[in-house]
Amino acid sequence: MKKLKNVLMVALIVLSIVAIAGCKNDDGNETTNDNKEVNNSVDSNDDKNNDDNDKSDTDNSDNAQEDDLSGLVSVSGSTSVEKIGIATAEEFMALNPDVTVTYESIGSSNGVKNAKDGVTIFGTASRNLKTEEKNWGLTETVIAHDGVAVITHPSNSANELTKEQVQAIYKGEITNWKDVGGEDEEIVVVSREDGSGTRGAFEEIVEFEDSLTKDAIIAKGNGNVQTTVAKNEKAIGYVSFTYINDTVKPFKIDGVEPTAENVVNGDYSISRPFLVIYKEENMTKESKAFLEFVLSDEGQMIVEEKGGIKVN
Repeated sequence: MKKLKNVLMVALIVLSIVAIAGCKNDDGNETTNDNKEVNNSVDSNDDKNNDDNDKSDTDNSDNAQEDDLSGLVSVSGSTSVEKIGIATAEEFMALNPDVTVTYESIGSSNGVKNAKDGVTIFGTASRNLKTEEKNWGLTETVIAHDGVAVITHPSNSANELTKEQVQAIYKGEITNWKDVGGEDEEIVVVSREDGSGTRGAFEEIVEFEDSLTKDAIIAKGNGNVQTTVAKNEKAIGYVSFTYINDTVKPFKIDGVEPTAENVVNGDYSISRPFLVIYKEENMTKESKAFLEFVLSDEGQMIVEEKGGIKVN
């Protein structure tokens, strides 16, 4: 009987141990489930962080694409386009500090040739391309319009000329100011150098190509024509509108004032385009961006500020 009692007590002890173990296992399962929920939460945060990192990487990539302009944009050509070229270049470089834009003022013909030969990416011209130049595989873009003003010294009593009179003066057929409404004084003719876009446009429009008087003073660049006329009371010259100031007096031509408005409406006849010329295969993303800037609203505001006539 005593032996049976001992067996029963051992059985009770074993059952108690099993029950306690079951409770611990239940608690353990609950703990495991809690940990699973925490882990799921961490995984969710990790996914969110990864998404944010991916988004940040995309944003940084976009910024890199906007800020990766760097290198050289080389321009050469017309002295008439120089003021506009330099001013737009300075503003473009301010917006894109890793880009350098250079402008060499060497005349329209040399600028067109440089663009053809790849010496500079862009050439500029203050006249239409010649037939020969149109066969060089170049692309031309009009970035502005300009008038050519016929100027004299402010003290000259003559104020108006016809286009025919201008032609006769530059051909040497009229040599005295009294024949065109001025004083009895010799006319000192000032012209531009060979290859000048302003000279080419002026001679073509006024129609005296290859007939310039042998007595003409040849001045290189619009600025030199301007200062030569400003220092000589008998002089006559021609310059881009961008070089008109109070040191010289522009003539009315056929009764029309040399103003941007009169060029746009077609009333002032001595006018020409400002061109940028290039070969497509030489264009870089920086040069494309610069040309786009010149043609933008901001670029065209600079064109106007520098005396040009905007194209849009």
